[in-house]
Amino acid sequence: MFLRRTLWRRGLRSEAQLRELLRRGLSSASPSPSPSLPPFDHQPRPYKGMLADEVLEKRKKFLGPSLFYYYQKPLNIVEGKMQYLYDETGKRYLDAFAGIVTVSCGHCHPDVVNAVVEQSQLLQHTTTIYLHHAIVEFAEALASKMPGNLKVVYFVNSGTEANELAMLMARIYTGNLGMIALRNAYHGGSAGTIGLTGLQTWKYPIPQGEIHHVMNPDPYRGVFGSDAARYAKEVEDHIDYGTSGNVAGFIAETFQGVGGAVELAPGYLKLVYDIVRKTGGVCIADEVQSGFGRTGSHYWGFETQGVIPDIVTMAKGIGNGLPLGAVVTTPEIASVMSKRIQFNTFGGNPVCSAGGLAVLKALDKEKRQAHCADVGSQLIDRLRTLQQKHDIIGDVRGRGLMLGVELVSDKDKTPAKAEAAVLFEKLKDLGVLVGKGGLHGNVFRIKPPMCFTKQDADFLVDALDYAIWRL
Repeated sequence: MFLRRTLWRRGLRSEAQLRELLRRGLSSASPSPSPSLPPFDHQPRPYKGMLADEVLEKRKKFLGPSLFYYYQKPLNIVEGKMQYLYDETGKRYLDAFAGIVTVSCGHCHPDVVNAVVEQSQLLQHTTTIYLHHAIVEFAEALASKMPGNLKVVYFVNSGTEANELAMLMARIYTGNLGMIALRNAYHGGSAGTIGLTGLQTWKYPIPQGEIHHVMNPDPYRGVFGSDAARYAKEVEDHIDYGTSGNVAGFIAETFQGVGGAVELAPGYLKLVYDIVRKTGGVCIADEVQSGFGRTGSHYWGFETQGVIPDIVTMAKGIGNGLPLGAVVTTPEIASVMSKRIQFNTFGGNPVCSAGGLAVLKALDKEKRQAHCADVGSQLIDRLRTLQQKHDIIGDVRGRGLMLGVELVSDKDKTPAKAEAAVLFEKLKDLGVLVGKGGLHGNVFRIKPPMCFTKQDADFLVDALDYAIWRL
């Protein structure tokens, strides 16, 4: 079994070829020596705090057991600077996951830090029962980034809250209850958004309400490949046969995050939006991970599909690590929320609003969307070249700095779960931190801070190449 799988991974035709390679030594065919991190002008402070073993012991004692951590020996990360993280020993790591796609302009970006500190010294908290300039300045700046009539902003604290509010808006505005979501989607961890989520690993056995999950238009694993029309027809059939004929809304990530960086089949959203709107429903774009220029080609993920949603949700990169989320919709849909009191204690607080505005300004000033397109193009090209070299790489997908590398153990696309786990650890040892995604955890999620450089991209690919050769 070992020989067969090694033959397949190496692209060799016979055991004799493999034995000859082993006789000469793998070092002659694999990259050597191990790659080194690019130079970086930052000296971390000496750390004098609690060490990893004690942190882990207290975490197990005082925090919920549902919390999980990466790596067999979890890292104690104590400092960050732009695209790099440092552990308790001062070792530097390339952060290719950005705090789960949350750090957009860079760890401890000086503009964001200064804005947060300055506002904290003046006024940390008031709610929207009083006036404050920070929330309206931030809302105006955010609305200016939206197409069409998406001009009304609601601030919340997370992506989960944003999607909960969007679903509430859809149901109140349309008078319908049924929501349509995609299989393989992730939309949050609350009781309502767990229902929208289409991955069993994230779902507790609770009632999920009037929610329907349709086929995922996954070009790599989907039953219809990249045929958007056939996936859209399945949505139409589901509405006809599985609902009353009217739905409240349809929600989708254009680039599925937790599901493994799956970019929906080209043209899919345009077809489905038309179908859903004919039934009286509204269309919601979940931009929690793909927004703010990360894809390089567009500022918002939904723009890659040539559509304008009725409601857009966002979080994560909007605050560069601050607890911040938002829902943006049209004045018409927003008007129905005034039928009752709609309020959020912390949404749009002065500190988060000041920080969020600083994030938008930093991304514009540093031209991070164009940067993502440029660096991402090089990274994708190098990953696809690596794919030709190692058969364990089944798919390389995504845009800009929103990428996924799916690992498979054979030509039938069997998820390479065990190999992915080993490579995950090896990459960490080499100084690269990536994420994991997909139902089977066999997709490496490469979604670094948007200040990630071409030198970082080369190091990441070289490290992955080096690690695969040593599987």
